[in-house]
Amino acid sequence: MAVALASVAATTRSILLRDTDQRINGLLAQEAGEFANFEEQGFDPETGRPFTDPGRLLRVFLERQYADLDEELIGLVGEKGSKPAQIIQQREIPVALPLHEDADARRRIYASPDSTGTLHRPQGDIRWAKVTVARYGGEPAAAFVVAFHPGREQARANEVFRVLLAISGVALLMTTGIAWVVAGRILKPVRLVRTTAAQLTEQDLTRRIPVHGHDDVAALAETFNAMLDRLERAFATQRRFVDDASHELRTPITIVRGHLELMGDDPAEREETVRLVTDELDRMSRIVEDLLLLAKAERPDFVTPEPVQLAELTADVYVKARTLGDRDWVLDGVADREARLDPQRITQAMVQLAQNAVQHTTAGQTIRIGSRADDTRVELYVADSGPGVQPQDAEVVFERFRRGTARRGVRGTGAGLGLSIVKAIAEGHGGRVALRTTEGGGATFVLTLD
Repeated sequence: MAVALASVAATTRSILLRDTDQRINGLLAQEAGEFANFEEQGFDPETGRPFTDPGRLLRVFLERQYADLDEELIGLVGEKGSKPAQIIQQREIPVALPLHEDADARRRIYASPDSTGTLHRPQGDIRWAKVTVARYGGEPAAAFVVAFHPGREQARANEVFRVLLAISGVALLMTTGIAWVVAGRILKPVRLVRTTAAQLTEQDLTRRIPVHGHDDVAALAETFNAMLDRLERAFATQRRFVDDASHELRTPITIVRGHLELMGDDPAEREETVRLVTDELDRMSRIVEDLLLLAKAERPDFVTPEPVQLAELTADVYVKARTLGDRDWVLDGVADREARLDPQRITQAMVQLAQNAVQHTTAGQTIRIGSRADDTRVELYVADSGPGVQPQDAEVVFERFRRGTARRGVRGTGAGLGLSIVKAIAEGHGGRVALRTTEGGGATFVLTLD
């Protein structure tokens, strides 16, 4: 802005000086033209005849002219090599050294072969134009000189330039102050982003940036907060995985170590110990696989939706679930429409729900599998006729490592991750899983996909 304001002031000064030069040139040309015309066509008022005396010509012409304040009209008479005599108008010229008082300047102008020019002096420049008067018989030569002192005109242009610079300086200071305040307010969220980023640690990812307005800076803050949300979820998932793995694997590791330490030389005892150790290792493997699956659920590529026929998917789940146990399996109903979902993940969730139903029912009890849909959502469900879920367990059955308190008198042997996996698959599709009471007794787990 400083460069722009200075450029405006300098351009204005140049324009004013150019206009001054043009006005001076026009004035010099006008005065010289008037004298040349008077010399050619004028008559001596005393004789009524053309002028024969250059001095008389110059004196009569100057008596009839009205010069500007900074303008001098002078008649010079004499030989070019000599000091010319001058004929002037009697008036004050507001300059340090007028031309009619500067003999050396008059001599130089009179002797110059040019008809116009600029005379540079320490007291100020002079712009001049000259019209040489032809000889009249044996009379000496003469010249009409119009001189203009441009100092005051140039001073006015310089004064305008200084005023513009002063105004520009004040405007620059005011604009700088306003810009400082506005830029500070605009950049405050950016500084807050930098400060927040500097304060973030793996142990504290809870800080967020306040979002105000709907501009680009607010969008930056929202994006940064969204990034922090993803980081916090990632670190939370990592910590949960480590905590869950260390918590759940500690028991089988202890069992394996204890049996191996107490294992004797008896073949039967060794065989039983190997069986127990193998069983615990298999359980550990299942726990690790389930934890890895739950960790993958936080990734955006956890599910890969594609167009799927619900009727075909429901029938496939029913066929696969029938092999899980000796139950009265019923294909309760199918939705005859197409939906976008991940068939492998949905099959995995439904089979897990069917396995859960098998664990809470006995041989011969009914387990129904089905699907239904409307214009806005899709539901897939598994309903059993077992003892149902205790009210105190209904709120926690979908949490990790949480098992029901009573399951027909037998506590489950799983790690408590099955329903957590089902919940993760439902949420990966943007849906949810819900627990409902089966009519006539039992529990119904419903996957709702919007």
